[in-house]
Amino acid sequence: MSGQQSGSKVAFQGVKGAYSEDAVYSYFGEGVETVPCQEFTDLFEAVDRGKATHGVLPVENSIEGSVTLANDLLLESDLTVIGEILLPIRHCLIGQKDAELLDVRKVYSHPQALGQSRNFLMEHPEWEKIPSFDTAGSVLMIKQRGLREEAAVASRRAAEHYGMKVLREGIQNSNKNCTRFFVLEKDPKTDHAGDKTALAFTTKNVPGALYKCLGAFAEHGVNITKLESRPRKERPWEYVFYLDIDGSVNEVNVTKALIDLVRKASFVKVFGSFPKARLPE
Repeated sequence: MSGQQSGSKVAFQGVKGAYSEDAVYSYFGEGVETVPCQEFTDLFEAVDRGKATHGVLPVENSIEGSVTLANDLLLESDLTVIGEILLPIRHCLIGQKDAELLDVRKVYSHPQALGQSRNFLMEHPEWEKIPSFDTAGSVLMIKQRGLREEAAVASRRAAEHYGMKVLREGIQNSNKNCTRFFVLEKDPKTDHAGDKTALAFTTKNVPGALYKCLGAFAEHGVNITKLESRPRKERPWEYVFYLDIDGSVNEVNVTKALIDLVRKASFVKVFGSFPKARLPE
């Protein structure tokens, strides 16, 4: 957990009780002020315009993979990644205070949460599984409707926040389900350099371009810990490569590798250097 910065206001996507809010508290501490945002774009705007000092953005899940929209927005934004969070995801089936498991007929949640709880939900083929915009938002929605036949998949914090009942806890497919978040800040005033750096690049349209770009890291002894590609928006058949590497931009070998990469790539963007998050126990 990072030391909480005085006066921090942290934006997250979702409503109160969302997993992203859990991630905020795990990094900044329980006393921090949180700023719920309806969309990822609202989160970026809140930090960019000073409505929040920081943002916490989910970028990857250990089971469902990358949050593609989040990565696209990182590429377009000028915000800096100053930290990362690894949050264990423990899904609960949540219903009305007077409901029982036998009452359930419809289950709402974000598509990823439904997918991450598929094994448990398949044990109940009589239930209608309905994708919704948000985990905690689904809890709020069914609370407002007040129907015992409706349930939601979300966190225990969401159930507690909205005064709802946990009908079954730990329904996720895997106990190793974990979501990775980035901590964002605009124009950081302090040096947040750590032992990990996130960046993206695009290649030139020539044979061996990707090989040469990745070779910049091998040549300078920099370890790549993650590599994936995404289509580049509004540029058909062009791809952006997202990387995590060991080391900070302040380290000589990393600096040399990045300079080499700039020479070989057509576009390079460093999101930030930060301390590696510890794997949850």
